[in-house]
Amino acid sequence: MRKRAESGAREHDSYGAAPLDRECRLKNLRIPGTKGPDCDTTKGMKRFGRRYGLWSRLRMFLIALVGFYIAIPFLVKICPAIQTQLVFLNLVRFPYFIDLKRPHDQGLNHTCNFYLEPEEDEAIGVWHTVPAVLWKDAQGKDLAWYEEVMSTNYPVILYLHGNAGTRGGDHRVQLYKVLSTMGFHVISFDYRGWGDSAGSPSETGMTYDALHVFDWIKARSGDNPVYIWGHSLGTGVATNLVRRLCERETPPDALVLESPFTNIREEAKSHPFSVVYRYFPGFDWFFLDPITASGIKFANDENVKYISCPLLILHAEDDPVIPFHLGRKLYNIAAPAKSLRDYKVQFVPFHKDLGYRHKYIYKSPELRQIIRDFLGSAQEQQ
Repeated sequence: MRKRAESGAREHDSYGAAPLDRECRLKNLRIPGTKGPDCDTTKGMKRFGRRYGLWSRLRMFLIALVGFYIAIPFLVKICPAIQTQLVFLNLVRFPYFIDLKRPHDQGLNHTCNFYLEPEEDEAIGVWHTVPAVLWKDAQGKDLAWYEEVMSTNYPVILYLHGNAGTRGGDHRVQLYKVLSTMGFHVISFDYRGWGDSAGSPSETGMTYDALHVFDWIKARSGDNPVYIWGHSLGTGVATNLVRRLCERETPPDALVLESPFTNIREEAKSHPFSVVYRYFPGFDWFFLDPITASGIKFANDENVKYISCPLLILHAEDDPVIPFHLGRKLYNIAAPAKSLRDYKVQFVPFHKDLGYRHKYIYKSPELRQIIRDFLGSAQEQQ
């Protein structure tokens, strides 16, 4: 009986007992209704594996991102065409899905679309918007009528747009409307390589296109004043054109520069696209020298020293694309220039609270009066 009791006690003691390891920790203990410690360990290992995998992927992504960041300057240096495309952005043709042959689709139902050839097989698309007072007369008229009416008693503005988009860009169309209601003929066109114009862009080609259109206007405008208006990158084309016109002694009646810069190197250094590389070692060598090597200068600061006609500069203080200080700097260069000493040089800033930024100065209620006052005094100087 004693043995049996001892045997039962041993059996009782062994029930639920677990062996101890060297650290006196229970192994393989199972409590009914609960999960064992090895199951928790497995879950922990899975969580660790997921975290490690996520960190590994994040690390690889960061390495690839840094590698891409470092590679870009070398790609630009090796292939200057990349930087050239960033300057012109002529392949960005917004607004998309519009037919440039149909300007009335953009609300310009007193506008004629046609094409000129500055060079053989280099046709460029042109819009001619007549003064708003001729709106009814313009309905259903052909190109011959538009050419003939240009010699009537209304001044003409040749508009030179900036990079990206086409002559049908919304802010451009809105400016045409403002100028048309003021009684101007407005001639706008797409440089070679822009919109539906043939060819590839270059500073020389853009300037030659503008010269060809100007001569076309002068041949049809009679004694009416012809003004040149450049916006953004178009200010570079405008000063190139006007300098050349002044050198051949056929200056325009006035030049208006909206949101101008000093030269393309300073503009590229100040452009929002350059922020991530502005302090990159060798920034000038990697990014700016390829622009110059491609023959792109747009040296407004040099050109204004050779211009002999009234000059008006418009710039918004909150311009995020071409900083306001570049427009002010250009004015400070132009104002004392010997070639401009007999002409009015005016700088009109637009306060940042107005929100006109880079391309909305046309919204200013004061713009009409600014233009009338400036061009009126410009005519008195002729």
